[in-house]
Formats: sequence, structure tokens, C-alpha cells
Amino acid sequence: MEKILLLEDDISLVEGLCYSLKKNGFCIEVARTVTEAEGKLGEWNDFDLLLFDVTLPDGNGFLLCEKIRERGNMVPIIFLTASEEETSVIRGLDCGGDDYITKPFKLGELCSRIRALLRRSKRSGIEEGCLKSGELLVNLGEGRVWKKGEAVEFTGAEYRLLCLFLSNKGKILTRKMILDKLWDGAGNYVDDNTLSVYVRRLREKLEDNPSLPRHLMTVRGLGYQWKE
Repeated sequence: MEKILLLEDDISLVEGLCYSLKKNGFCIEVARTVTEAEGKLGEWNDFDLLLFDVTLPDGNGFLLCEKIRERGNMVPIIFLTASEEETSVIRGLDCGGDDYITKPFKLGELCSRIRALLRRSKRSGIEEGCLKSGELLVNLGEGRVWKKGEAVEFTGAEYRLLCLFLSNKGKILTRKMILDKLWDGAGNYVDDNTLSVYVRRLREKLEDNPSLPRHLMTVRGLGYQWKE
């Protein structure tokens, strides 16, 4: 179930949107101010899509979008705007937005736009050389990893292992499968004990509580599994 953050201060519109989006199978979190939205993004940071009103009591959606893009977060963003003026549309797209829909709009059209953008996002993540899982973003072209907008440093082997997990999200990878994939520069296989060390290091760098991992899970008797 895709998770959406809705930033909107019109209570009547929020109620209608929440009802419709939930009915269409989406999980919704609501923020009514920019400050509240920033708090939810910092706390969860695992949204699949953001729906931003432009004019808000303590700021605007354009500036928040710019902040999100500056952190390296490429989550899809749709603006809900009351203006059809070309300058407003251009501003929204130039600051990093992916799409916009003008109020008043039909809820069915909005849901269709959301599904289309989510499909494009999943495809472009592969085409543009990126891997994404919740708060993690891996730029394959640059070989860099971002968590909650902050760069995380990895050794070569740790990086390859992370990419292997993110490329096989939800799948159980046996230790043998992993060892066969992690070929080092000298032409030697990574041994079984070293693999355990790498897994522990990944958890220390990526999990909020390495002792109780939420993403890099051990599947007893089989191997490991990356969960969203």
C-alpha cells in the first residue's frame, strides 16, 4: 500500500481527499502546515508520494519542495494549486515538482494522476540509475547513499551488498546466493564469516536500532531479506 503525505489546510478538502484516497487503496498522512509536514517527513521519510497545497498558513509548498530536493530526496510531488497561470505552473515544475492539478478537480482524475506518477517513478528509478527504499536513496551513477537526506559512507563491499538487497526487495537471498554475487577485485569470494560482519555493519549504518532491524532481516536457516 503506497503511503502519501497530504499537505493541505482546507479541512473540508482534506476530509474528501482522505476518504477518496483511502477508498482507492492509499495510506494517507495529513499535515496542515509546512512545519507539521517537515516534522512528518523527518519522522517517517518513507512516503511514496507527496501532495502539496501551494499556499499555507506558515509558508508555501514550492519552498518545501525545494528543501526536499536539496536533500537528495526524489519522492514524487504533485502540487494542488488554485491558479492556472503559466507562471505558477512553471514555478512548481522548476522547483522540483513532478505534476500539478488545478482546484477544483475531480477526485477520480487526481487518483489517476497519482497512479501514473507512481508508475513512472518506479520505472525511472531504474532508468536513472537509482535505488530507493523508504528513507534510503542510492545513486548508482555516483556510488553514493543517502539516508533522510544525509550522505552515508560505505566501503566497496558494503555498498555492493546494499545494492544487492535493494535490487531484490522482498526476496529471500540465501547466504550462498549473496556470496556468489559479492566477488572482490582480487578474484576471491567473500567468506561466510565476513558476510556476517558486512550485514552487521549495514545494520549499524542504516537501521535506527541495529539490534532490532526493521529492514535487513535474518531469515533463519535461509539467509537475509530486505523489507520496505
